[in-house]
Amino acid sequence: MMTSVPQRIVKTITLATICFAGLVAAGCGQQGSTGGQQTPPPEVGTLSVQPQKVTLTTELSGRTSAYFIAEVRPQVSGIVQKRLFVEGKDVKAGEVLYQIDPSAYQAVFDNARAALARAEANLIPVRLKAGRYQELLKINAVSQQESDDATAALKQAEADVESAKAGLETARINLAYTKVTAPISGRIGRSAVTDGALVTANQPAALATIQQISTMYVDVTQSSAELLRLKQSLASGLLKSSEKGQARVRLILEDGSPYQLPGTLKFSEVTVDQTTGSVTLRAVFPNPKQMLLPGMFVRAVVEEGMNEKAILVPQRGVTRNPAGNPMVMLVGEGEKVEPRMIKVARTIGDNWLVSEGLKEGERIIVEGLQKSRPGTVVKAVPFEDKAEGSTKGKTPNATSIK
Repeated sequence: MMTSVPQRIVKTITLATICFAGLVAAGCGQQGSTGGQQTPPPEVGTLSVQPQKVTLTTELSGRTSAYFIAEVRPQVSGIVQKRLFVEGKDVKAGEVLYQIDPSAYQAVFDNARAALARAEANLIPVRLKAGRYQELLKINAVSQQESDDATAALKQAEADVESAKAGLETARINLAYTKVTAPISGRIGRSAVTDGALVTANQPAALATIQQISTMYVDVTQSSAELLRLKQSLASGLLKSSEKGQARVRLILEDGSPYQLPGTLKFSEVTVDQTTGSVTLRAVFPNPKQMLLPGMFVRAVVEEGMNEKAILVPQRGVTRNPAGNPMVMLVGEGEKVEPRMIKVARTIGDNWLVSEGLKEGERIIVEGLQKSRPGTVVKAVPFEDKAEGSTKGKTPNATSIK
């Protein structure tokens, strides 16, 4: 009985050891089978390079100015009797704005008219006398000298009449200048003088200013370097100018809202400002509702030209190397990741405009870059961006950042 107990214990321990060994063997078999499977390549989203037509634009800041500006000044001296316009209202060309006391100029006009009448009255007998002397000279009734004196007197009397006419016209003009009229049609500002003020002819201070704002100028500045780059792009054929020869301009107001009516670029200054290195560009905008006022700060989006084979790459797909140069990751032969250095020109929305480094059909990794190490085999799937899908089929506009 004493020897049977240890035998049962030994049998139990042996059985447990066999079971444990079986479990360990089974576990090792599972580990061996799992280690034999290959890890699938990481999945990345790729975008195929496709050239497209892009309208390139430049955003420039500037200010508005009136299409026509006229400063109203008196052309004769006198006392202002009455102001005949309402400040801030529209006036028409020729409309009387101020009335200067005309009494002195009326007297001068009457005197000049009387002088003309006197000269014309003196002309009549002198003309008759000269005619009679011409007839008497034919029969030698008078001498040649007397006939010449009569002819000279006639010409002097005729000159006196012309001088009196000129004096009368001068007096009439000065009398008319007592009515200060609007030189152009437009909106008149505040008046610098009131009734009873003394004004002088051609004084430096304007009585009022009229501005025509139904059409407005927008003057913006562009760096000479950017203008040179634009001309080089047009000359090389990278950009194509508009068919009409006048670039279209869009306007963004001070509050960020767009101005509804487009304008046209009229001209650029012929010289470069040496202090700023910039060139002034002038655009013309219709302003029928007079929403634009002179002196407003605006941003003008100027169309530079059309790039018919532009390559756009999402900004999320472009990285920088330690030197700061832009680069992308491509899926090349054998589905391996390849780095590629590129050159970018500007941003277009959330895309980069690539000028060098990419060809049509190449696949750019735009999603899963953290898995995309050079030389790694990846599984490329087409990347679909909802934002890009909504603008598909439209010609994007490129705006350079200033």
